Amino acid sequence: DRINVTGPLPADTLFRRAAAGEFDAVVAMYHDQGHIAFKLIGFQSAVNITLGLPIVRTSPSHGTAFDIAWQRPADPSGMIEAILIAAKLAT
Repeated sequence: DRINVTGPLPADTLFRRAAAGEFDAVVAMYHDQGHIAFKLIGFQSAVNITLGLPIVRTSPSHGTAFDIAWQRPADPSGMIEAILIAAKLAT
């Protein structure tokens, strides 16, 4: 299969286009450049995937959230999504 790659593209419009379905994936060269838009688009359902490691590594977009761990306001949906994606990538 061939991979269709476009870019580089300006970050200020790229993520809006990606959210509209124009791209299957976005590669950001800087953590903050990607995560700000990523979290605005889908904070609870977004999953961070680290590439180039010998293992599958995913994490929920909200990070560890230690400040609300073991409290009622904690929402496990981001972690559940990260686990499901890790399982899919591992197979």
